[in-house]
Amino acid sequence: MSSEKLWAGRSKKATSSMADDFNSSLHFDSRLYKYDIEGSTAHAEMLCKQGIISAADAEAIINGLKTILSDIENGVLAFDDGEDIHMFIESELTSRIGEAGKKLHTARSRNDQVALDIRMYLRDECEKTAALTCDLIAALADKAEENTETIMPGYTHLQRAQPVTFGHYLLAYAMMLARDLERIKDAKKRMNFSPLGCCALAGTTYPIDRDFTAAKLGFDGICLNSIDGVSDRDFAVEICSALSICMMHLSRLAEELILWSSWEFSFIELDDAYTTGSSIMPQKKNSDMAELVRGKTGRVYGDLSALLTMLKGLPLAYNKDMQEDKEAIFDAVDTAKKCLAIMAPMISTMKVKKENMYRAAQKGFINATDCADYLVGKGTAFRTAYKLTGELVAYCVENGLTLDEVPLDIYKSKSELFESDVYEAIKLENCVKKRTSAGGCGKASTDAQLEYIRKSISDQGIY
Repeated sequence: MSSEKLWAGRSKKATSSMADDFNSSLHFDSRLYKYDIEGSTAHAEMLCKQGIISAADAEAIINGLKTILSDIENGVLAFDDGEDIHMFIESELTSRIGEAGKKLHTARSRNDQVALDIRMYLRDECEKTAALTCDLIAALADKAEENTETIMPGYTHLQRAQPVTFGHYLLAYAMMLARDLERIKDAKKRMNFSPLGCCALAGTTYPIDRDFTAAKLGFDGICLNSIDGVSDRDFAVEICSALSICMMHLSRLAEELILWSSWEFSFIELDDAYTTGSSIMPQKKNSDMAELVRGKTGRVYGDLSALLTMLKGLPLAYNKDMQEDKEAIFDAVDTAKKCLAIMAPMISTMKVKKENMYRAAQKGFINATDCADYLVGKGTAFRTAYKLTGELVAYCVENGLTLDEVPLDIYKSKSELFESDVYEAIKLENCVKKRTSAGGCGKASTDAQLEYIRKSISDQGIY
């Protein structure tokens, strides 16, 4: 490959080797090779169709690009030298087919070329990330369906609050991820417009057909303003934002898995395949995969912050600062995909300790609201019922009892409306069963939530 820069001509001396190394992005943007070749192929076809280059030159270019793609994927051609992936492929093409290779860059710039490549790359990554998100949603739905009657304490302020089912609890995370799925799809929809033909920033004097290349490359249309087309990185920020929100949800779930698998909770046991041991303490079973998901969330947040900060003061149009978009968005995508991929089997294989969940639900007076509701059902104002139930809880605390164990005469000392059926009303199973409101933890409501979640992923054409 020639060592002469493809942009040589204006400068009278070579850049220093230190500057070349500092300027080069090939070591990270080489992953775009497939998209660069695909975009270049469509561009060459368009140039030929419009009579800008000859059919013979177009054929040589397209065949040359095909051999380069094959050699890269077969490991014959290594990314060993070059400023960026675009220059690498163009230089390689020219060295293989000669003068015709120099015609490929007619009516385009690296500015619209890189904008095209990154959109195409992220479009595919949206699909892969959506599929992994669906896998995790499905795993949560399956585990939830197994536990629609597994009673556990629900929490607010990390204090036991009201009885729920484990299935209902897991479906809360499934709902969050279903929204993440929508955000990923939405980001893909807005990024799917072609910047090819915007050139450096002002368009071109050549009679190009931008709609042809857009359709050829699977875009929904073209970027309507050439300056915006080359300087926009909203789409990278948007998908990184969607991934950051998704990672926040994964981190919350990971935190619960870590807590639930501790001896203090002992609600679940993670499979050995997704835990590690200690180098010094033989008894340890550490939830390291969940902890890494929690830790890697900050990394994706950092990528989002890097993108926003990189763009915040840039004048239009393209600036070299924008080269910094790739490492950030590549890392965000890679990290989110790895976390989604590890979470799905970790959920699927975890053991649910139903008895421990139930025992925890029996403590903490989480049926107190149902006790108050019992009185409301007999005509007492809620605030009065709330106060009377609070007095009963205080009595229990003083005497080491639960509400189920309080004698009926004590109940009656607070209100004559209490009858023996109060014990049925505050039974945990009935507390859960009675919560029939839409979105609640009752069986019918949970089944409706499951149906919604199943449909949200079946609509993706994956399940």
